[in-house]
Amino acid sequence: MNEVLLSVRKNLKEQSDEGVRKSAQQFFKEAIKSYGVTMPKVQKIAQSCFREINTLPKNEIFNLCTQLWQSGYQEEAIVACHWSYSVRKQYEQDDFGVFKSWINQYVSNWASCDTLCNHTVGAFLEMFPSYIGELKSFASSTNRWMKRASAVSLIIPARKGMFLQEIFQIADTLLIDEDDLVQKGYGWMLKAASEADQQAVFEFVLRNKSLMPRTALRYSIEKMSPEMRREAMSRQS
Repeated sequence: MNEVLLSVRKNLKEQSDEGVRKSAQQFFKEAIKSYGVTMPKVQKIAQSCFREINTLPKNEIFNLCTQLWQSGYQEEAIVACHWSYSVRKQYEQDDFGVFKSWINQYVSNWASCDTLCNHTVGAFLEMFPSYIGELKSFASSTNRWMKRASAVSLIIPARKGMFLQEIFQIADTLLIDEDDLVQKGYGWMLKAASEADQQAVFEFVLRNKSLMPRTALRYSIEKMSPEMRREAMSRQS
């Protein structure tokens, strides 16, 4: 199915814009490889080209996703994320290893990490919650994107009240990580969890605020009341 990959790349090149490419770079600390296509246009390309492959076996679709990831282009990674999430009803337990390999080998910035993990990995964990233990192991990785993935994969499940104790365990592991993108990731996870159980998250923050980096703390209490936010911030040493 090289034809569909050629079609994706042809469409991306035709809709590329140097101004978009330059402006996109300002959102990343690391250099990104980009065509310069806006996200709405990338999503339309992903949807249109997926119609050409939606009857293929899932493993063949995943193989195409891997080839997109391997290109290193930001937009191709987003297309891959769209495709892998589009077949979520077909997920099987062995797919976790595929998703893990994509994070470990190909994710190279916060945007591709979050797009893959929020949707594809998050949906997998809702289907197969026993894999939460494997996700927790990501938090001890030396790869910053694996560490961020351990947190941001739980954003949507956290809002539903799922995995609360594991969320706290992941936050404990990442608590004093010096990487601001890891801090933002687990702070975001805690903020999402607070939508379902604000008091439990508040108590976690109060117990740990003397150690939590300010970035993580601010993210985690963002949806709390002004009074709760003041208490969390005023007692931080």
